[in-house]
Amino acid sequence: MTEPRLVDARGHVCPTPSLRLMKAMEGAPAGTVFVLLATDPMARIDVPYLMAQKQGLLLEVQEAEGVIRLTVQTG
Repeated sequence: MTEPRLVDARGHVCPTPSLRLMKAMEGAPAGTVFVLLATDPMARIDVPYLMAQKQGLLLEVQEAEGVIRLTVQTG
C-alpha cells in the first residue's frame, strides 16, 4: 500500500479545506488515500459531505492539539 497523500489546510477556514482536498483528489485513481489536516471545526461536517458527493469514504477522524486529521479514500 502506498503512503497517503497529505493535504495541509491548517489555518484556513471553510470552504478552503474541502476545496483543497477536492483539488488534490482530481484525477486520482479510485482507492487513493488522502489525509487532510485542518484546524477549522467545519471540516468535520464538510469533508464527510464532500466524500458522499464524490462516492468516496471517510476512513478516520482524529483530533489532537487543535488539528483535525481526516483520512479519506477516493471512490
